[in-house]
Amino acid sequence: MSKLILTNEVSGLGSAGDVVEVKNGYARNYLLPRGFAVLWSKGGEKQVESIKAARDSRALATIEEAHALKAQLEGKAVRLVVKAGVGGRLFGAVKTSDVVAAVVASGLAELDKRKVAFVAPIRSTGEHAATVRLHGDVLATIKLQVVGKK
Repeated sequence: MSKLILTNEVSGLGSAGDVVEVKNGYARNYLLPRGFAVLWSKGGEKQVESIKAARDSRALATIEEAHALKAQLEGKAVRLVVKAGVGGRLFGAVKTSDVVAAVVASGLAELDKRKVAFVAPIRSTGEHAATVRLHGDVLATIKLQVVGKK
């Protein structure tokens, strides 16, 4: 078992600043190469505090703000213009950064692309949905209108 300090949120494992123990292969082959974690050390305790402070500064201050933002995001559909071919099939797929850019362009909110998730990859025009983790257990579902560029 390897003891690690998470530098990013990892789904099902923890959030930035958490000290976790995982199997050696998972640490060596997934978490460490992608920069999601660093090896734990006694000197790393200072790093844990700085990571937690940075996480807290980025996170929304209160649950009330998260619920207000959730109501704002779920109340309006976001229009996303992408390159599409015949029959509404996209060239590639919609990325989380595309969704964040569309939300910012519509004037709703500034989101973190790492908090946006899709149920399935979006590869066609039409109505789709994306989920955003705003704060702890507060999830918002954004309605996306994917439109082909002419």
